[in-house]
Amino acid sequence: MPTFLAVYVGEPTNGPPPELTPERMREGMQAWQDWGARHGDDIVFMGGPLGRTKKTSKSGVEDIRNRMGGFTIVRAESHEAAARMFENHPHFMIFPGDGVEVMPILDIPQTPD
Repeated sequence: MPTFLAVYVGEPTNGPPPELTPERMREGMQAWQDWGARHGDDIVFMGGPLGRTKKTSKSGVEDIRNRMGGFTIVRAESHEAAARMFENHPHFMIFPGDGVEVMPILDIPQTPD
């Protein structure tokens, strides 16, 4: 069965917004655990939150900001089915995230002999 990378995206912030009270945080974490339990058979790796980003390029190493806040790896029959797993996800229904971007994990191309 194909595997997919789901990236939780949102605007970079300097901490949680004031409306994310401890009670709302508990509610969100419970909803996330419930989502994980519902899809447990299809979760390859739950992943987790992502920290600050460093970019390495021809120019060297630099600190950057991006929209990625976390990730999960799932298995599904199709790209559409994988994306539908994240409908109404707590990342954007309870927490201030913008959405979940889902992409297939492709095989590494083989070089010809």
